[in-house]
Amino acid sequence: MTLYLGIDGGGTGCRAAVADASGRVLGEGAGGAANIFSDPDGARASVVAAAGAALVAAGLGSGLGDLVAALGLAGANVRGRAERLAEGLPFARSRVVSDALISARGALGAEDGVIAAMGTGSVFAAQRGGEVRTIGGWGFLLGDQGSGARLGRSLCEAALLAHDGLAPGSPLLASVLAEAGGPEQLVAWAQGARPADFAAFAPRMIAAEGDAGAAAILDAAVTDAAAAIDLLLAPGPGIVCFLGGLGPYYAARLADRYGALVRPAQGSALDGALALARELG
Repeated sequence: MTLYLGIDGGGTGCRAAVADASGRVLGEGAGGAANIFSDPDGARASVVAAAGAALVAAGLGSGLGDLVAALGLAGANVRGRAERLAEGLPFARSRVVSDALISARGALGAEDGVIAAMGTGSVFAAQRGGEVRTIGGWGFLLGDQGSGARLGRSLCEAALLAHDGLAPGSPLLASVLAEAGGPEQLVAWAQGARPADFAAFAPRMIAAEGDAGAAAILDAAVTDAAAAIDLLLAPGPGIVCFLGGLGPYYAARLADRYGALVRPAQGSALDGALALARELG
């Protein structure tokens, strides 16, 4: 019996599911972060661990070499990364694609539309006639506008600017500095912080949305997200799905802008990965 593996991996964690030929999920597993641009070796280890856990959950032991796998991973849109990862995977057949592609496939099914995947990182994609176009998703240093990581980094930057008197202060900005132990300690922490560490500030910012320091950053992020969605909607109408941990926040902020175009996702990114895996079979 041919078994199929779907992997959904991003900057915070990795999920795996094993399914049979009918699409019935037999077992699921999880692993650590799986961004193949920022940490390809760590991503590979996370993928293998999640796949192994899914097999165990399915009661199938450790037959990784029998699986036909589709992996949607953060960083796979950077040239050469997907190919290099695929060479070292233990599966019978593998296809490595962007996490945006599996998100679009899972959320939209066969419909035309746009997804805004807003989590630790961010990426936007449009599906039209079965073809997927992505924008963004270039990683924490130069991209991922509107993501939790960028929100948190901007908050820390704003706290330092307020400390120096170059920008207005606010209770939230003051608390960020105080909890770090001061500006020097905040800078020292940031040197070793990962995207997920910065993203941990995002829920707190949303809860304190009325705070002047949080509001300016969140407003700019919403503007960035709308610009990406508008660009992808420009060729013609389509539904809009907001995904990821921050998806509900952006959906609420942009509800008036997109109105009836906003729809719940038909399925998850993991569903999209399993669909691609079955096509490989």
